[in-house]
Amino acid sequence: MGGYDQSKTKVLHMSMNPASAAKQRLREDQARLQEECERLRELVRALERGGPVPADLEAAAGLPSSKEVAELKKQVESAELRNQRLKEVFHTKIQEFRKVCYALTGYQIDVTTESQYRLTSMYAEHKADCLIFKATGPSGAKMQLLETAFSRTVPELIELHLLRQDSIPAFLSALTLDLFSRQTVA
Repeated sequence: MGGYDQSKTKVLHMSMNPASAAKQRLREDQARLQEECERLRELVRALERGGPVPADLEAAAGLPSSKEVAELKKQVESAELRNQRLKEVFHTKIQEFRKVCYALTGYQIDVTTESQYRLTSMYAEHKADCLIFKATGPSGAKMQLLETAFSRTVPELIELHLLRQDSIPAFLSALTLDLFSRQTVA
């Protein structure tokens, strides 16, 4: 059992033996994976040290080079600086706009909550004398006067200019003239 007669049996060996080819591929794959594993270990050690990553490891790991990282950091810093400058310019322009509105209309306008605006006249007798308008309709196209202690003191102006004429600018103008005349008469 298991034996063969060499005189009657001839053993042939294939020149392209599939088993041998598979063993060779396995050895090559194993060598390639061990080499890659060692490169990755070196990369991990370099990263743990916090030092620069060797150029050959950067390329092998698909990481951006330290030069690219420095360039990207520079771009981020530049963008952050530009954003900071834009914020400063925007803030300055907002303050300028508020001062111009106050000088031209006689009203300081403050946003109190979303869609609500407090108007304080430069001729107000008390700091608490203010009007509050709420934006309504699409894109705040319409404004509605909310009741305040000050608005209760001018019912005839509200009746005439807001309810009958439906004109906030006329109401604010009449109120400004009324407050102005109170200060100049006194």
